[in-house]
Amino acid sequence: MEKSKSRTGKRAIWLTSEDLYYWGQGTLSKAYEKLGGHVRRGGAWFAVWAPNADQVSILGDFNAWNPAAHPMHRTGSGCWELYVRGAKAGQRYKYRIRHGLHSADKTDPFAFRLEPPVMTGSSVQGLSSILDPLKYTWHDSDWMNSRTGPGTLKEPVSIYEIHLGSWRHREQSASFSYRDIAEPLADHVEKLGFTHVELLPLAEHAYYGSWGYQVAAYYAPTYRYGAPNDLMYLIDTLHQRGIGVIVDWVPAHFATDPQGLVFFDGTTLYEYDDPQLRYHPDWGTYIFDYNKPGVQNFLVSNALFWLDKYHVDGLRVDAVASMLYRDYSRPDWTPNRFGGRENLEAIDLIKKTNETIYSHFPGAITIAEESTAFHGVSKPTYDHGLGFLYKWNMGWMHDVLAYMREEPVHRKYHHNKLTFSFTYAFSEHYVLPFSHDEVVHGKGSLWSRMPGDKWQKAANLRLLLGHQYGHPGKKLLFMGSEFGQPDEWDHDLTLNWTVLEDPLHAGLMRWVQDLNTLYRECSALWNDRPEGWAWVGEHADEGVLIYERRAANRALIVALNLTPVPRMNFRIGVPQNGWWRERLNSDATHYGGSGMGNLGRVEGAPIPYHNQPASIAVTLPPLSVLFLELEV
Repeated sequence: MEKSKSRTGKRAIWLTSEDLYYWGQGTLSKAYEKLGGHVRRGGAWFAVWAPNADQVSILGDFNAWNPAAHPMHRTGSGCWELYVRGAKAGQRYKYRIRHGLHSADKTDPFAFRLEPPVMTGSSVQGLSSILDPLKYTWHDSDWMNSRTGPGTLKEPVSIYEIHLGSWRHREQSASFSYRDIAEPLADHVEKLGFTHVELLPLAEHAYYGSWGYQVAAYYAPTYRYGAPNDLMYLIDTLHQRGIGVIVDWVPAHFATDPQGLVFFDGTTLYEYDDPQLRYHPDWGTYIFDYNKPGVQNFLVSNALFWLDKYHVDGLRVDAVASMLYRDYSRPDWTPNRFGGRENLEAIDLIKKTNETIYSHFPGAITIAEESTAFHGVSKPTYDHGLGFLYKWNMGWMHDVLAYMREEPVHRKYHHNKLTFSFTYAFSEHYVLPFSHDEVVHGKGSLWSRMPGDKWQKAANLRLLLGHQYGHPGKKLLFMGSEFGQPDEWDHDLTLNWTVLEDPLHAGLMRWVQDLNTLYRECSALWNDRPEGWAWVGEHADEGVLIYERRAANRALIVALNLTPVPRMNFRIGVPQNGWWRERLNSDATHYGGSGMGNLGRVEGAPIPYHNQPASIAVTLPPLSVLFLELEV
């Protein structure tokens, strides 16, 4: 281990030899407890990683922004540290870093808060002051002690995805704060029956139009909605209402804002040296060099940080596919050491992150947004997987939306898009996402992508969401889709809540509420194992698809009529005789439908059909989905 002469004598030290050893090995998993600024004993300790710097100084409110007043001491493993007497929580500071002729003022990579609106400063962490950005008294112990993490594989998981800045506005272009939104959001999510919310990235970002995906400061929640303890209040409120919180996390790339990580110590420290690997052509961002121990410390610690300090229940990891492949969106690329296209160091980092998360927080969940057929995304690392608990089913989402955009008269020619997903539905632990990505960049809203007139759009969207809840996999729906937001999502505008004055839109939201209620009550719908699903029948020419969901001795028939033509006395095979109750009918007038149905229940008959010993004759309303359950 490297030792510095400056660490001898009477000078107090902050980074211990053990800290420096683990940092050098890339295994200082809670580096946020030592790197950054930490108030102690009438002042503050500062520590930063800048191995190639010739000189690092601290300038801030405590020294009139004079870098000459506080030059830092070089320690081991490329770190620098200094104790500044009189530094107080809430004061601003930066690092001035010199490397040869290069000099730059940088924000602290481990800062817990950045200065609004010009993000060039950060607040010092305090442990006893009210200005301490991470000081908060939690009231969610019951929730935290009841989290099941991997146990959710056998539980209902229904996620409401939200962009905080555009969910609802107080007035024109004035977003709710973290505290303002807490109760209204909890009310809405609880009323609709979702189990979790997923928040688009909250880490500080300079460009609002990136929705948080171009991160400038990984340990600082964005100032736009309030202080760190305000975000803690939001999460605490949701937890007390029985709602889990998932946060989008972005280790795939980082923003190139000059005050941030880019060329941090005058060299390519956080990013790749290789220009072909360094720059992300799709997003204009830089890519982490996952092979460096300091970068591993930074990212793994950041994943733990949100779970630890903010009590989040899970991380949805963005753009995993871009991490897995060196040739992702690149005509020119550098192969790995074996000549292949896989980014081996990124794969190792992903595995290490998941292993570390579950070792520290066994009640957490991790979700991969991964759009390729990479094997074992949601398998444990000991089984040669990446170690995520869930993977977004992007194939299902693309296929089913492509199918639903077709006019019903043409759907029979595209029936395979509706059925293909069942061939791989159990190859991973899937989340079925209708996310923010599907309602931007000219795609239109889910409502606008449904064919037909207004009534048919509503019916098609009810049908689409009914199929989502019937299909194996956990559920995710982006805000606004629950009531049929007519327009494409715009991050600068609030959702169009006024459309709820229209009975069709209000009915759609009641449909989502009842879908969630049935989903949470009926274990057959969240038995996402192979034995929890079975084919009943498909009739492409008639536009009918029928499948069964199972759990223990309970069975639920899901019947879809994907055309506007009612199917009268349509025979469906069932596993046994008895009365089959119509649990949900998307064509009910309560939801804005025509009211066609089966008078609440139908009786089975000993007539074999669809390779089943019994059958029922039902009415399939136009553009509808029925959920039929055997009465016991």
